[in-house]
Amino acid sequence: MPDLLLELFSEEIPARMQAHAEENLKKLITDALVAQGLSYEGAKAFSTPRRLALSVHGLPARQPDQREEKKGPRVGAPEKAVEGFLKSAGLKSIDEAKVQKDKKGDFYIALIERKGRPSEDVIAEIVPEVVRGFPWPKSMRWGSRSAHEGSFKWVRPLHAIVCTFGPETEEPEVIKFKIDGIESGNITCGHRVHAPGKIEVRRLADWQKKLEAAKVVPDRERRKETIRADAKNLALAQGLELIEDAGLLEEVAGLVEWPVVLIGEFDKTFLDLPPEAIRATIRNNQKCFVLRDPKNGRLANKFITVANLEAKDGGAAIKAGNARVIRARLADAKFFWDSDRKTRLEDRLAKFKQITFHDRLGTQAERLDRMQLLADALAPVVKADPAKVERAVKLAKADLLTEMVGEFPELQGLMGKYYALAEKIDPDVAAASEDHYRPQGPGDRVPTHPVSIAVALADKIDMLVGFWAIGEKPTGSKDPFALRRAALGIIRIVIENKLRLPLRDTLWRHFAAIRKDEALAEAIAILSPLHADIAALSTEDVEIAVKLEALASQIERGKRVELTSLVQAHKDCDLTADLLAFFADRLKVHLREQGARHDLVDAVFALAGQDDLLMIVRRVEALGKFLDSDDGKNLLVGYRRAANILRDEEKKDKRSYAGDPDAKRLKASEEKTLAAAIEGAEGEVAAALKKEDFSAAIAAISKLRAPVDAFFDKVTVNVEDKSLRENRLKLLDRIRRATLNVADFSRIEG
Repeated sequence: MPDLLLELFSEEIPARMQAHAEENLKKLITDALVAQGLSYEGAKAFSTPRRLALSVHGLPARQPDQREEKKGPRVGAPEKAVEGFLKSAGLKSIDEAKVQKDKKGDFYIALIERKGRPSEDVIAEIVPEVVRGFPWPKSMRWGSRSAHEGSFKWVRPLHAIVCTFGPETEEPEVIKFKIDGIESGNITCGHRVHAPGKIEVRRLADWQKKLEAAKVVPDRERRKETIRADAKNLALAQGLELIEDAGLLEEVAGLVEWPVVLIGEFDKTFLDLPPEAIRATIRNNQKCFVLRDPKNGRLANKFITVANLEAKDGGAAIKAGNARVIRARLADAKFFWDSDRKTRLEDRLAKFKQITFHDRLGTQAERLDRMQLLADALAPVVKADPAKVERAVKLAKADLLTEMVGEFPELQGLMGKYYALAEKIDPDVAAASEDHYRPQGPGDRVPTHPVSIAVALADKIDMLVGFWAIGEKPTGSKDPFALRRAALGIIRIVIENKLRLPLRDTLWRHFAAIRKDEALAEAIAILSPLHADIAALSTEDVEIAVKLEALASQIERGKRVELTSLVQAHKDCDLTADLLAFFADRLKVHLREQGARHDLVDAVFALAGQDDLLMIVRRVEALGKFLDSDDGKNLLVGYRRAANILRDEEKKDKRSYAGDPDAKRLKASEEKTLAAAIEGAEGEVAAALKKEDFSAAIAAISKLRAPVDAFFDKVTVNVEDKSLRENRLKLLDRIRRATLNVADFSRIEG
């Protein structure tokens, strides 16, 4: 079967865009081929700094013939309707149509047959359309045509297009088309320096072989592996070890077509700098890798650079040039390091009063004050030393005001730790400067020391509550303040450190700190024990003010609370519920990555008062094991049968059947057995939940499986006796309520 080879040769493709460009080209072309009836066996995309390419294997020589039935107007319809049908179907007269009957009458049907076109013709249409609409993050126009509205755009000037098609056993055909005056062909170019001349190519194997002979490795993954392997070998030859950097490797592989790995050296005196500062300097400025001595784990005064050519002097000039720049940059870093240590971290803090964190959330100083309130409250929860926590919060952001972090923002927190240790500040306090930013991604570790945990939670909770308070929540793929990462960070910190955090109350109370409202803080403190009642009040309720005051009076009779504060507390209660739903979504993502089912998280989170993340995870684990068993599967079937009957009957009767059944009206032995089993199971579940033994609670509810099965096998619910029917429907409601003690079974899928 024929193969397609497509190459788009341009001036430059930025390294950061290459991987996505490969994915987009492959998806756009193959989706368009399939939409035209051209299925394929496989496809692979390639990219270098100057070319984007795609090979599609096993395409048919032509489209399949298509047969389609087109429904027309009713027999006897007006003449204009018939004429429109004939025109759209390509028929000369109505006699060429057939008549088909359906429930609404007789209709004309046209049988349309379309002969498949040669694949070359289809490809000649698809490729220019994809190229013209290619989704580059940034693109440009060039040449005389750029002055015209809607002129062709590409990431950088496009110079040539290769497009060939044909079976492996035959000479492939060049598919002809033009894009912005550039005509497709079978000519490409090799390495800019080593082989700049034109190269005639045919199919994939020929293209790869000739490009490699012309000093171009078109496969990005092969370039990465070459760089990694050669760098490791060069390091090993000098008794050193490469410090791997996946992000830098990806970038460097996108900067070269013919990677040549070299090892260079810088002055040993710079090794007195913090190793992360050395690495950031060399990485950011020269795109070089650093090495370490495996014997002591310390950085070596060597670096790895990757050239894009084979230099005549063996790379001596390239290494020397990199070394000169690295020396200058490290000299700058050393100046920052020495200069920053002349000013104590604490002496820098006054500047935060003039630095805005967010125009609606105040200054950095105000943010640190809010974090202090949170951290003070969290310290006993995480068993942290309150004095250390207070000091750690105070200094947590101080390094943002240093020159080193100003030059290398990615070192924030880390430099704070180094500067704190240089000032002989308590190591636990110093470590919190770095650790409170963690985890910064799924692969990053979480803080484990109590002081760092308290500061990290305070930092992330303040971010989330603050942006929720001003309505700046993530939408779709947009999350400019990394709030999803903050929520996932809190989840991981809590779960991995096995913390019992009262999340709802912590979030709700912090809204008052965000709003700088002491009266609101007092109102929330009063209403907090009645959270469920507050949450149940509708914001549209005209009696809401009266109800809020009544609820408040239940807690502290005779104490005056401003009505406006009560109303705002209720609004913030709704925001807290919304924020908890956001946590539930992030927890689902986290647990799904661990192999858990997202619907089980929903089923547990739906229970009233569920905000203890650690207990939710334990419930989900126990529920998952139960539902994998036969008892679990069968009880779920029984629950659904009961819930469906109840739903239908309540809808039909326009009433609820909630409530306990009358024991005197239980006639059949199966319903008596079921009622007794429910009462016994609920007692066992309550006792197990009190001990937080979720496996025991699930085991207790599983005992309902047999009596539920027997009930549905032997007992008819919808009998003529109305009182008996009502009693049995209430018994079904007891099943529904009993399961709600462990999870909301209505949210479980499958």
